[in-house]
This record gives sequence, structure tokens and C-alpha cells, in this order.
Amino acid sequence: MDVLMLSRLQFAAATMFHYLFVPLTLGLSILVAIMETKYVRTGDKVYLRMTKFWGKMFLINFALGVVTGITLEFQFGTNWSRYSAYVGDIFGSILAIEATAAFFLESTLLGVWIFGWKKLSAKAHATVMWLVAGASSLSAVWILIANSWMQHPVGYVIRNGRAELTDFFAVVTNEFAILMIMHTLAGAYVLSSFFVMGISAYHLLKKTDDEFFTKSFRIALVMGVIFTIFVAVEGDIHGKDVTQKQPAKLAAMESLWETQTHAPVYMFAWPDEENERNVIEIMPIPGLLSLLGHGSFDAEVQGLKDFPKDERPPVLIVSMAFKGMVGLGTLFIFLTLFGLWKRDKLQEYPLYLKIMMFAIPLPYIANELGWVLTEVGRQPWIVYGVMKTSDAVSPILQSQGAISLTAFILIYGLLGAVGFYLIYTAAKKGPEKTEA
Repeated sequence: MDVLMLSRLQFAAATMFHYLFVPLTLGLSILVAIMETKYVRTGDKVYLRMTKFWGKMFLINFALGVVTGITLEFQFGTNWSRYSAYVGDIFGSILAIEATAAFFLESTLLGVWIFGWKKLSAKAHATVMWLVAGASSLSAVWILIANSWMQHPVGYVIRNGRAELTDFFAVVTNEFAILMIMHTLAGAYVLSSFFVMGISAYHLLKKTDDEFFTKSFRIALVMGVIFTIFVAVEGDIHGKDVTQKQPAKLAAMESLWETQTHAPVYMFAWPDEENERNVIEIMPIPGLLSLLGHGSFDAEVQGLKDFPKDERPPVLIVSMAFKGMVGLGTLFIFLTLFGLWKRDKLQEYPLYLKIMMFAIPLPYIANELGWVLTEVGRQPWIVYGVMKTSDAVSPILQSQGAISLTAFILIYGLLGAVGFYLIYTAAKKGPEKTEA
């Protein structure tokens, strides 16, 4: 493999591993804040135990997210130095704001929450957790603004051979960014709700601490119902925006080769990129892609053949990621709605509880597929329409790329094993019987 592919694989491995921890941090911080607020309002010690039990999960996850995120940012200098030199005036400033205005704030507040149990009033301590949750989301917002600029660059000018920032307000109010922020945060909240519901389902099946885990399940269920539906609605809006700003990505998502009106959506299609066609097309729904992309069955949708071959994303990967993400998202809606229907008698439905327990990995997969779709669908551009990925890679040796990729896989593999073991053992053990 050449340096470009090795650098791509390394960044993909590091990013996807890091994102195993980010969404749970975002959603669990809010759930823990809700649980602690319930304790403050009711004085019910069950909610205090819930706060500490799920808070422990949050802390383990947060620590792993920090470690993997720091090394990820260094790659902009080691593997993608030409990218950093070309757009660093814009991208670097956003990352600097994220670190100083959000991450450091989040870390400081989290320290106050961890060590403030005996030093702050119950109300003040719960307020700190809400601030931690807000800072976590703020950190994600700045990262997503930076990524969205790569998807739809605005507020810049090419000057002196590089991109320079001219309108910071345009960058932070980028419509693509707003939609991506809503979609990503909602996806994180879905993952967190399924994490809590899945672990709660395990203990309800074991009939251990029924009151504790029934209440945990119900709190997470409310979040799950709200945001599984929200993701679907917002995803439709986001799809229309992608149609306008990244039409090649839309065509790849649905393996559409020919420009046409009444463009169909296939329940399953297997693209043959070499011959520019689909070898398998199952259950076409005429006009649905036109409707989803433009709001009308009669609308014309650009096919992949309208774009030069060297400006098309990898169709198979993009299409499979999109279908998988949508399919899982639909499943999540049905699972949460059924849970809402049976919320008062969950233990009478052991099959449902088993499904929810084994469903814990599914939102992780859906979130990862969403990022595969986002990043691979943008190719061959690292900054859409401005800079190609092949022009952004560092001038390093192939052996250097291979060694660093191997090191990342080994070290991250070890970190992942330790991290998930800690989460697994804490989840299986359950909460302490009493809390001071």
C-alpha cells in the first residue's frame, strides 16, 4: 500500500476507535444529570445510587475518549501536514476553540463533580453535572463545525497559495454544520439510551435490584423514543441538504448511475463500479429518491455518470453504509416504541428484554456507519471541491506509515480491551446496595 492509503487507514482506525467512546460520553452525561436531578427533587436514594452507578460508566468511558482523542489530533501534523498547511488558518482555529473553550472546561467541571460529593450541596453538585453535560456537547459542536467546513467550505478565500478565513460567523452558522450537529448529537443520545436500557434489561432478566433497573430503563427509554424519531426526521432534512451540496454522495448512497426523474430507491442494490451499473437491484420504489432528495416524485436526480470517474466516491462502501444506518435506525424506532407501550410491565416480556440486551452494539454500529458514509462519501475530496485527499498527505516514507498504523492498531486494541473489560465488569456487578 502507498503512503496515502496507509494514512487513510490509520486515520480511519483511530477515528472509528475514538468514536466508540464519544457518543456514550455525550448521552450518558445527560442521563446522569437527569438521575441526579431526580435525587435532588425527590430525596429518593435509588436515584443517588443510579447517579453513582451510571456515573462510574461515564467516567471510564470519558477517560478512554480523552486518551484516544489526543493522539487523533496529532495526525494532522504527522500524516496530513499538507492539509494542515493549506487550511490550518480555518481548521486549526476551530480546534483551538474546542480545546480551550470546551474540553478544558469539561475536564475541570468533571473534576469538581468527582471530588465534590462531600463539599457541595446536593443541588450544586447536580448543577455541576448539567454543566459537564453542556460542556461535553459544546466540545462536540466545535469538532462538528470543523468537520462540516470540510464537507461544505464557506467563509474563506484562497490567498497566497492557501485557504484563509474571511468570515468566522459564516463558518459557525454553516447550515451543513447545524444539520450535522443535530444528527450526530441525536445519534449519540440514541446510543446512550440503548446502552442503559441494555444493561438494565440484563439485570431485570436476572431479577437483581428490580426497582433500580426498572427506573433506569424507563429514564433511558424516554430519551430513546424522542431521539430515534428525531434522527429519522432530521435525517430526511439532512438528506435534502446533501442533495444540493454533495450530489455525488447522494447518487452513491443509492447506487444511481443514470440521471433521471422519478429516481428510485432500491431496498438492496449491488453496484458494479467498473461497468457503471448495478448487478443486483431488489425492490425498487419508483420516485422515492426524487422525493427524498428534492421533495417531489418528478424531480430530476443526478446519476453517477454525470460526474468524472475520479470525482466519484467509492459506491459500494457508501451505499452499504447508508442502507445499514437507515435499516438500524428504523429498527431502533420500533424497539423503543414497543418499550414505551410495555413500560409498566417490562418483566412480563423477557424476549423483549433479551433483544434489548443484545441490541447494545447496534447503535455503535449505526453511528460508525454514519461516519463512514460522511467521510467516504466526501471522497476524493478532503475539503469538498477545494482540496483532494491525495494532495493533503504528508511527504513521509511508506515504512513510516506502516509502522505507525501497526502501532496504532496494537495500542488501541489494548486500550479497547482494558476499557471494555472495565465497563463490562462494572455493568455486570451492578450498583452498590447503599450510598452515603
